[in-house]
Amino acid sequence: MDVLFGSIDVRDLLPSAAAAGEDDPTAPLSAPDLRLLIDRLSVRSLRIKDDVRRYLLSRRPEFSAAVSAAASAASSSENACASLSSALELLDARLIDAEIRDLAAEIGAKGRELAERREAARAVDAVAEVFRRVQSARRDLREGRIVGASEAMRDLKAALRVPGTEEEEEPKVYGLLREEWGDCFDELQEVLARHMESAVRFEAESGRLRVSYEADGVELRRVLEAMEIAGVMDYGFAKVADLMIKHVMNPAVRCASGIVFTEDCNQDSGLNADAILCIIMTSSPDIQGEQLSAVDIYSKLTQVIKFIYKYICFCNNKWMQCFGRLTWPRISELVITSFLSKAIPDDTSRIAEFQNILNYTVEFENVLKEMMFISTGTGDERLSSFAHDVEVHFASRRRNEILTKARNLLLQCDFVIYVENTPKIPFQAKHKPEKNPENSVDLLFETGVCLISEAASQLMELVHQTLKNVCLSSTKVATEFYHAARDALILYEAIVPIKLEKQLDSISQVAIVVHNDCHYLYQEILGLAFEYRVDFPSGVKECAVFADLAMHFHRLSENILGKQVQLICFSLNEAISSANGFQNTHQMQQYESAKFSIDQLQKLIHLTLENLCSLFESLVSDVNVKNNVLEKSMWIELEEMVPSLRKLRKLADLLDMPLKSITSAWESRELVTCGFTYSEVKNFIKAIFTDSPLRRECLLRIESANA
Repeated sequence: MDVLFGSIDVRDLLPSAAAAGEDDPTAPLSAPDLRLLIDRLSVRSLRIKDDVRRYLLSRRPEFSAAVSAAASAASSSENACASLSSALELLDARLIDAEIRDLAAEIGAKGRELAERREAARAVDAVAEVFRRVQSARRDLREGRIVGASEAMRDLKAALRVPGTEEEEEPKVYGLLREEWGDCFDELQEVLARHMESAVRFEAESGRLRVSYEADGVELRRVLEAMEIAGVMDYGFAKVADLMIKHVMNPAVRCASGIVFTEDCNQDSGLNADAILCIIMTSSPDIQGEQLSAVDIYSKLTQVIKFIYKYICFCNNKWMQCFGRLTWPRISELVITSFLSKAIPDDTSRIAEFQNILNYTVEFENVLKEMMFISTGTGDERLSSFAHDVEVHFASRRRNEILTKARNLLLQCDFVIYVENTPKIPFQAKHKPEKNPENSVDLLFETGVCLISEAASQLMELVHQTLKNVCLSSTKVATEFYHAARDALILYEAIVPIKLEKQLDSISQVAIVVHNDCHYLYQEILGLAFEYRVDFPSGVKECAVFADLAMHFHRLSENILGKQVQLICFSLNEAISSANGFQNTHQMQQYESAKFSIDQLQKLIHLTLENLCSLFESLVSDVNVKNNVLEKSMWIELEEMVPSLRKLRKLADLLDMPLKSITSAWESRELVTCGFTYSEVKNFIKAIFTDSPLRRECLLRIESANA
């Protein structure tokens, strides 16, 4: 009713005069207007009640049905509530609750047990089926149905997940089944390989390769199909590949010009037909590599491979690819070692002549690609790759020759210079000493000469010749020559210190020679870049380095010199301390030790005088005398200005004088004039000469002359 009232506009019930005051909705109504409004609302209310009553009476059946349904639902709800209350009263008992729970658990356990038994039954059925299939495959194999057996083994391999690792919870029976499958598979491999050996065999007596289309009652094609299905092509072809390499390919390469292959094949005579490749030697098999021809080798190999493609692989590209994968690495290596490596030119001017061999090689490999014997882009173009790199192979062979020559030089040289046959080099100010042409060389960055070993001299000549070849070669060849030159120098550092280890650890002439070698090589290596870098090819010029090697030899020479100085100082100190001279000089080693100790002292004195040369010239007043520092007058003038100079020069002479001459020089007061004292001469004699009656006699004479 409120809704109906809400839809009535009260102002519509007012008279028009009262409604005229609508502009002021807050204006109060008069009493007559209110009574009129109440009457009209009562009439309207009665009218609405009549409408509702008529609506309900018109739909009385529907309302009666709705009320009856509500009453029935209320009654059912009360009944359900009563039943639920009764059930809850029954469940309150603890004993019934436990029985229901146990019963439910038992039902669940029985259900799981039933499921497990069903799963186990299915597993047993599966195992039995796999075992049956394995046995069936083995039976097919033994009865000659090799294709069916191979198909069965392939399917079982997938079912058993072979190869595979056993899972932690996997039943052991699966491992047993895999073992059973493995035994059957091994048997299959052996049977297929045996059939292949029977089908393809070499008859050594007649020199024929025979291919039988049927062997042991099995067709060769079926054998190949079974091998492909089982995935054992490599295993089945292995022995056949070895046979082809040994008896066919090897003669075809090594004796190409003295061998002929003829084919005798008849495919129209049924399954028992054979394909025969006859190998006929037309000349002696001892043919040198230089006599081999690219045309002969490649034509013979092409004929053999076509025979394989047609009569063994039945023009099947996949089978041919497998056979090629087994044999091509060995065939290519055979061709390279027996022919291509020997055909490499000995001189750079003949490298262009190798182009014909390269063309034949590329053509040969293209023929093999057409038969799928080799593949493109898989690195199978071994022969053409080798032939394309002929410059590198040429340089590599020359590099090996250079290193071999350098190694022989260093191993065969004794690093000894026989100084008895070499004149002493006197002290000179402006004139170089005359060189011994065999052992003396000029230093690049120092004045004077250096005595070196024959090995160092020839090694440097070899390096210079190699670097000249670098300047005249292409970048590839030049790079190999450059590394050969470096490696030849490194060989000296690697071989000599080890070969002469004992001599370098003692006072010996060999150590001095090795020091001179290293010093000479150090300076020569420093000059290599200035001498050759400008003419190097651009690719070599950017990376050519020699300074690092120079520093290696510089450090080596300094180490040897330092060690020799230490050894000599120790030897002299030992001799002076014992005051008994050099002992056992009748023995060669002791003699050399004493001799070189004295020689070193002499060289140090001469070196000192040589380094003072410019100072001496500035002290000499006579210009004419300056032109020849060996003038006696020059030495007299210098000794007057520098008294110790006379003593130093005389000390060098004393090292060469015998004991009696030293004694006479003291008695004649020559040594006193040079500035020597009695104690100095006495200690000098004791340090140099061993104790003997002659030494005691001379010391007494010197003591008497001093009294």
